[in-house]
Order: sequence, then C-alpha cells, then structure tokens
Amino acid sequence: MTTLSTRPRPRTRPRSRTWLSLRQGRRGLLYLALLGGGLIWLYPFLWALGSSLKSTDGFFSGGLNPIPSEFHWSNYSEAWTQADFSRFFVNTVLFAMGTVVVTLLATSMAGYVLARTDFPGKKIWLGLVGVTLFLPHGYTIIPVFDLIQRLHLLNTLWSVIIVQSAGGMVFGTFLFMGYFTTIDRGLEDAARVDGASFNQIFWRIMLPLSGPMLATVGLFACITAWNSFFIPLVFTLSRPELHTLSVGMFNFIGQNSTAWTLVCAGSVITLLPIVLIFVALQRYFINGLAGAVK
Repeated sequence: MTTLSTRPRPRTRPRSRTWLSLRQGRRGLLYLALLGGGLIWLYPFLWALGSSLKSTDGFFSGGLNPIPSEFHWSNYSEAWTQADFSRFFVNTVLFAMGTVVVTLLATSMAGYVLARTDFPGKKIWLGLVGVTLFLPHGYTIIPVFDLIQRLHLLNTLWSVIIVQSAGGMVFGTFLFMGYFTTIDRGLEDAARVDGASFNQIFWRIMLPLSGPMLATVGLFACITAWNSFFIPLVFTLSRPELHTLSVGMFNFIGQNSTAWTLVCAGSVITLLPIVLIFVALQRYFINGLAGAVK
C-alpha cells in the first residue's frame, strides 16, 4: 500500500501582493515627481512674495533665498500709493468684468448655434476659425488698431474690452459647443412641444444648465484680461489714467534705477485677487472642462 508524500510545499509570496507593492512604489515616485515639479513651478511666486517683504539691501544680498531676514510690510503701502494702484485696480476690475460679460454672451450663443444647427461647409468653417487660435496678437494688432480708431473708441476702456473679448471668442465658442453637444436633445424637443422658440430654449433651458461652462469660460476670460499687458498698453497709450495693474507696474521702473522690492509687492497685489477667484471657482472650472471634453 503506497502513501502520498506529505512534504510541505515551500511558501511563495502571493503574486498579488508583489504587484500591489510595485504599484504603490510607482505611485509614490509619481507623487514625489509631481510634488517636485509643483514646487519648481511655485518657486517664482514664493520668491516674489518673500522679496516683497525685504529691504533694498536685503533684496540684493539675499539672492535666490525667498525668506527675508526682516519683514518690511510698508512695501505694500508704498507700492499702492507710489504707483497709483487704487486707480489702476478699479480700471482692471472694470476691464475684467466687461471682458467676462461680453465673452460669455457672445461665446455661449455662438456655441449653442454651432452645436444644434447644421449648414453647408460647417466643418470647413470651423477649421478655418480654429486656425486663428494660433495667430499671435502682434501680427493682427495693426488692422485691429485701425478698426478701433475708425470706430472712435481709441483710448477708452471699451476699446480694451472689445479687443480683449474678441481674442477669446474662438476658444470660448469651441468650449460651449462641446458642452452643449453633451446635453440631451430630449429637453429641447419637450420645450418645442410646449411652444418654446429657439431663443427661448437657449435663454430659459440651455443657458441655466451650462453653469459649469459659464464659470470655466468666465474664469479663463477673467484671468486673461487681468494679466493682459499688450492690449491695455496699446489702446490706452496716450491716457495713462486708464492703465491697468499690469501696465501700471512700469511706474516702478525708472530711467536710472528700479525699486525691485516695490515691483515684487506690486506683483503680489496684482496676482492675489485672481488667485482667490480661481480657488473659489476651481470646482466649476474642472467640471466645465470635463463636460467640454466629453
């Protein structure tokens, strides 16, 4: 009578645990790489924030060290008063708000029409319009300047708002078009059965449903307008009282010297409002982009 061998088999490490540990290790390396890249990307802002609190001697002796040895909070009050930032801040707010309103109205209506209507040559037209996204502003500024001058809008805030809004029309229209295509057409069919017109469907149904995209395009337009330098400089060149914060930063740059600590303080003052706006609307921003990609 034969008996089977009862020798214990050698224990082997489960393959699933090995794969899990490797996966966790790769994820940890990825997080470290992203953290390092984020710190490198954030360092210029941290350096400007620390330099804005330094003395003039500390700015030049500190080098790339962002931590000040002494905190000079008076740099912010000097930057606000010396460069007349109160006036520039009001101009920037009006400029950004006007750009957001004009951009949202135009792009939402254009995006809805392109998403819900078909016409001959639509794809060709979209391709030609899309090419304009790659045209730098410097190559088109002369005909735009001539047009604004002929409309008698030069050296006014309206000229800056119109030109800045026109620059973001194509991108915003494509985002709205992509978002509206994700909305079920059954809502529009039900509204038509109830007697709603094309315009009524847009204003009463589709536009309220596009809240995330309104926040996304509005945030894009606000950030771009707030940080814009070239357009406000060109179209308000002969009226310094209409300059925005980005253009007003040149008040710290003299012919023989530059107040670098005040430049850093002015930069922080300029960036802080737009950073707060982005933090407040980042949830809608992400949702809007996700809807547009779908």
